[in-house]
Amino acid sequence: MAWPDTIVFFKLETTGLVTKSCHIVQLAASCEDCTPFNLYILPGIPIGDKATKVNGLTVSYGRLLLHGEPVSTVSLYHSLKSFIQYLDSFPGPVLLAAHNAWRFDQIVLMRVLRKFFLLEQFKQVVSGFVDTLPLSKKLHPQLDCFKQPCLGRYFLGRKYNAHNAVEKAEQLEELFWNYWEPDNDDIEEFTDWI
Repeated sequence: MAWPDTIVFFKLETTGLVTKSCHIVQLAASCEDCTPFNLYILPGIPIGDKATKVNGLTVSYGRLLLHGEPVSTVSLYHSLKSFIQYLDSFPGPVLLAAHNAWRFDQIVLMRVLRKFFLLEQFKQVVSGFVDTLPLSKKLHPQLDCFKQPCLGRYFLGRKYNAHNAVEKAEQLEELFWNYWEPDNDDIEEFTDWI
């Protein structure tokens, strides 16, 4: 049986892995056959070397670069407002799904929503977060690697562009619906309601 609410798959690229202080540099999401959401944000702090190796993003002379090429950016506040509007375009409230959501993406997103006093507006369109990392472990305990690139290779037989948050969100959506096919109880078990 299909989950009755809309699930939007999202991915953050950040300046680092410290959830209390990292800045978001890319916010992307994918849902069904709709146009993906994708915005870049010029961070207020340097991007760590490890983060650059993962996302290919750097800052030079006040511009955000993806693999050395400038990308258009918006303010973090504008990106959050636009994201809420994007989520509001779906029947809702929606669930947001990310790989490792509970330990990273959810924490960072909620922190910046609070900072800009947008949490209440966000709660009007989002009911919770699904973490696909423990979900994948429950559904496929025989696997020895649960990182998203490993899961993509195993189930899809292909790599994805690890430097592209949109592609990561789209791949997670494909894995979730076409290969894992969790039932309603599975989804509920790995949902953190807000």
